[in-house]
Amino acid sequence: MKYTPEFRRRVLDLVKAGKSVAQVAFDLGVSDQTIYNWREQDLIDSGLKPGTTSTDNTELIAAKRRIKELEAELAIHQRAAELLKAAVPPKGGSRPSP
Repeated sequence: MKYTPEFRRRVLDLVKAGKSVAQVAFDLGVSDQTIYNWREQDLIDSGLKPGTTSTDNTELIAAKRRIKELEAELAIHQRAAELLKAAVPPKGGSRPSP
């Protein structure tokens, strides 16, 4: 399930305010592990713990997606070039005599 950033922030604020992870998880219908993951990511995003920030992770996912698109385009162009080579014979090296 996908949760909004606002919902995640609300959950983390409740935990920071002193409510237990188990109680917040039960009250809001979120798994304990999900809340622990969000808390871990929040520490990374805040610079309190080393790791890949949410922003960096989003950019990395977008970059990987773009790389796959470009690789697919390149494969199409390479295949087209191969087909063209097979269909069009190379120009002869000899010149017609005058």
